[in-house]
Amino acid sequence: MDIQVKTDPEEISGLYRELNLLPGLSRADLGPVITSQYGGKYCNIYTEWTQQDLERNESIKFCRQYVVFHDDKSVVFSGPSGNCTEIKGELLSKDSPSGEMKAVVRECSVKGDDKQFLEVWSKNIKAKSIDLTALKKHGKVYGDDQLSCLFSCLVWSHSETHLLYVAERKRPKAQSFFQTESPESIGHEKEMDLKVEPKEKTKGEQFVFYEDWGEALVGKSCPVLCVLDIEGNNVSVLEGVPEDISPGQAFWAPGDTGLVFVGWRHEPFRLGLKSCPNRRSSLFYVDLTGGECEQLSSGGSAVCSPRLSPDQCRIVYLECGVFGPHMQCSRLCMYDWYTKKRSVVVDVVERPGEDGFTGLYSSQLSRHCWSADSQRVLVACPQRSRKDLLVVDVTTGRVSSLTAKDEHMSSWSLLDVERDLMVVCCSSPSRPPSLSVGFLPSKDTQEDVLWVPLEEAQSQTDIAWRVLTFRPPADQDNRQYPGLDFEGLLIQPKEVQEGLKLPLVVVPHGGPHSVAVAQWLLSPAVFCRMGFAVLLVNYRGSIGFGQDSILSLPGNVGSQDVQDVHFAVQSVLQDGLFDQQKVAVSGGSHGGFLACHLIGQYQGFYRACVAFNPVTNLASMVGSTDIPDCPECLPDAAVWEQMLSKSPIKHVTKVKTPVLLLLGEEDRRVPNQQGLEFYRALKALKVPVRLLWYPGNNHSLSKVDAESDAFMGVALWLVQHLLG
Repeated sequence: MDIQVKTDPEEISGLYRELNLLPGLSRADLGPVITSQYGGKYCNIYTEWTQQDLERNESIKFCRQYVVFHDDKSVVFSGPSGNCTEIKGELLSKDSPSGEMKAVVRECSVKGDDKQFLEVWSKNIKAKSIDLTALKKHGKVYGDDQLSCLFSCLVWSHSETHLLYVAERKRPKAQSFFQTESPESIGHEKEMDLKVEPKEKTKGEQFVFYEDWGEALVGKSCPVLCVLDIEGNNVSVLEGVPEDISPGQAFWAPGDTGLVFVGWRHEPFRLGLKSCPNRRSSLFYVDLTGGECEQLSSGGSAVCSPRLSPDQCRIVYLECGVFGPHMQCSRLCMYDWYTKKRSVVVDVVERPGEDGFTGLYSSQLSRHCWSADSQRVLVACPQRSRKDLLVVDVTTGRVSSLTAKDEHMSSWSLLDVERDLMVVCCSSPSRPPSLSVGFLPSKDTQEDVLWVPLEEAQSQTDIAWRVLTFRPPADQDNRQYPGLDFEGLLIQPKEVQEGLKLPLVVVPHGGPHSVAVAQWLLSPAVFCRMGFAVLLVNYRGSIGFGQDSILSLPGNVGSQDVQDVHFAVQSVLQDGLFDQQKVAVSGGSHGGFLACHLIGQYQGFYRACVAFNPVTNLASMVGSTDIPDCPECLPDAAVWEQMLSKSPIKHVTKVKTPVLLLLGEEDRRVPNQQGLEFYRALKALKVPVRLLWYPGNNHSLSKVDAESDAFMGVALWLVQHLLG
C-alpha cells in the first residue's frame, strides 16, 4: 500500500508558507555589564533575525533585545525585552566598546539618488550623519553578508574616536576620446563655485574591464581601508597598503597605532572568494603614523578571520593551503604582538584520533571568540555531520567540546562571547533555530555548560531524523586513502502507518568540499510534512571528516562521489521502509553534478531528477567559472579529455529519467550555459525535461520569489514523476 503523499499545490504551498514563517538568527551582540542599584548585574543582548516576506517579495531583517541577569558565573534570569522591530536600510552597524554609542552605515534614496550615510548615535539622538556619497572619497561601502564577512567591517577604535570600514576605491570618471566639454559648461561650473576636477577624468577608459572577486562579490574589485575621524567629520582613505592586494577583515591594532587586516593577492588574477578561503592571502599591519605596511604571516598560505585577544597581546587566525580543495581542514595559528613570533595552535588533522576530534573546518571565527583570560578560543565548526562548539587552549593546543553531550544532537553556532558569557544558536532537522546563553567554565574545571534558553523555538514533533554511517565496499575503497567512511542524514515523517513505504528524495550536497550538518533546513522539513523521506549524503570528500577524506576526492570526481551516494541509497533501501520504485535525486552545483551523473550511470534507478545550477561539463566550464581549478596553467587536449570523461554530459545518452533544471541568470560560479547544454542534449534525445530560469539570481537562487517558486517547482515535479 502506498502512503498518501500530499499532492495538491494549494496544500503544499500552505505547508511551505507555514514553515517559512520560522525566522533565522543572523547576529547577537552582548552589551556591557550594568550593576543595578540593588547590586545585581545584568546585560542586554541585541539580536538580528531574517525572514522571508512572501507578500512583499523580500527578505526582511528585524531586531529583538533580551536581558540577562547573572552573577559572573551563572545566569540568574533571562528573557526578551520588548517586541521585534523591523530594520530598514542598515548595511552595517556596531556598538562602541563602552556601549555609549552606535555606528550605522545606512543606504537610502534621497530625491531619487542612491546614497550611503555613516551615522553615529549617542544614547537617544543621532549625533552625526555623514553623507559618504557626497564626500566622493571612495566608492560604495562594502556590506557583504555579515555571516561570511569576506571584506566588510565596521570597527570602533579602542579610544572610540575613529571608525574603520572598507569601501571600493574611487575610480576616475571615464570619457570617450571624442567627448568634449563646452566652454560654457565649464564657465558655468566656475560661476556656481563648483569644484572642477579635470584630472579625475580619463579618456578612452570607459570600457576597460575590471576584475572583481567573483560570485556574490560582483563589482567588488579594489577595496580600500577608510577611517572616519568622528570629531572632525573627516574621512581618510589609508595609504601604504600594497597595490597588488585587496584588504579586508580589518581591526585596530593595540594602542590604535595602526590597522591589522587580511590582504588577498591579485595575481595571477582575481579568483572567486565566496566559499573558497584557499586564495593566497596574508596578515598585514599598516602603521598610521609612517604609513609603512608589514606582513605578519607567511606569504605562501591562505589566512582569514584574525581576532585580537582581550589583553591585546595575541592574534589568532585561520590558515590553510593555497589552491587545492576550495574548503579544507584549517590550522589555528597565533601571532604574538610583542615577540613577533608565529605559532600553530591546532594543526591539520589527517585522520581523527581516539578523542574523535576531526579538525577545524571554518572560514570565519566569531567576531568575539576569546575567553576573558585570553587563554582559550571558541570555534564552532563541523565534526562529521554535526556542527560542534569547541574550546581550544592556546597554550597547550588541547581541544575539547562544549556541546558533545547535547541530548538533542543539535548543531551549534557561536554568535558572541563577552566576559565568558556565550550567546549561541542551536538547531536540528526537527528543531528550528533557538537562542541560548551560558557561561564558559573556568579553565581547570570539568564542569559542563548550563545552557539557558532565551526563547525556545517550537520543535516539529512530526519529524524524525538520524545519522547513518556508511563504509564503502572493498572494491570502492580508495587505495591512496583507504579505510574512510562517510555519513548521511535521514529525515522522515515520524508517524508512518505500518506497512506503508515512503518515497525517498536523495540530496548530495554541493561544494564538493562542503557538508550537510544536522541543523534546521526548510525544504527537507516541508518535504517530510508532505510525506517524503529525505536522505542527505556526506560522501567522501566532505569537510568535517579529516583532511584525508577531503584529499581522497580530487581526481576521483564523477566516480568515488557518485558511488558513495548510490551505495548510501542502496543501504537505506535495505531497511524496507522506503519504496524502491519511488526514489528521486536532487542537488545543486556539485550536488547537481552528482544528480546528473547518477541518472546516467544508474539508468532507470532514479525516477525523477532535480538539478540546481548543475555542473554538467567540466571541460566547457573551466574557462568561464570564477573558480577555475588550474588558474596558473592552460589545460591541454589531454586534460580537457579527462575533464569531459568525468562529466555528466559523457553519460547523457543513457539518461531516461525526467529532469528539472533550475538556473540563475547571473550565476558566476557555475555559468548557466552548463545547464543549458544539458537541457539541449536531453531535448535532442527526447527525454522529459523542464527548465526554470531565474533573472537577477546568482548561484544561490536566494531571492524570495526564486526560492519559493523553485521549491514549488521541485515539489510538483517530484509528485508528478514519483507518484504518476
